[in-house]
Amino acid sequence: MALLPIYLYGTKVLKEEAKPVMKADDALHKLVYDMFETMKAANGIGLAATQVGDRRRVVVIDISDVEEGNAEGEAEDAAHPTSPDLPRVLALINPEIVESEGSEIRGEGCLSLPGLHGDVERPEKVRIRFLDPEFREQEIFADGLLARVAQHEIDHLNGIVFIDRMGKAKRSMLLPKLRAIRKGDVETDYDTVSADEE
Repeated sequence: MALLPIYLYGTKVLKEEAKPVMKADDALHKLVYDMFETMKAANGIGLAATQVGDRRRVVVIDISDVEEGNAEGEAEDAAHPTSPDLPRVLALINPEIVESEGSEIRGEGCLSLPGLHGDVERPEKVRIRFLDPEFREQEIFADGLLARVAQHEIDHLNGIVFIDRMGKAKRSMLLPKLRAIRKGDVETDYDTVSADEE
């Protein structure tokens, strides 16, 4: 097991499009395992490989604590539960959204933007096609928190952070905090890499 540093807003890897994974191997399994451990240690519910400096199209999600009411500060998310028949823990390889419906505005945060939260409009439900870590094709129609987290993390694989989906006026209000994050002038309970450290 290895806890990986999380790359902060302003680092190059967060603006790059990730590359498809071509095969399932030990290196992929190690990345998935390390990402789950890193996400859990950082109190996150979703993590994209680009957030740990890896350019492969890999996402991990664990919303089980939130939807059971065990995560701190996540009461709003617990009020928008995922359908009971959907998984709460997922590793998605080469995920893509192939269908969406509805629209909702909800608050989001991000391990790469510590201390920042903002309202983002996204589809309410999405159909996601992906490979599992054994390279078996999978497809789910996600709603609730699972849909939102999956969209947020797939955005990361495409070089998009959640504030890119906010209006210019709202983003401009965040500029002082964004400058501090770029410099690494933030307190976190996890190791980070800032733009100034690249």
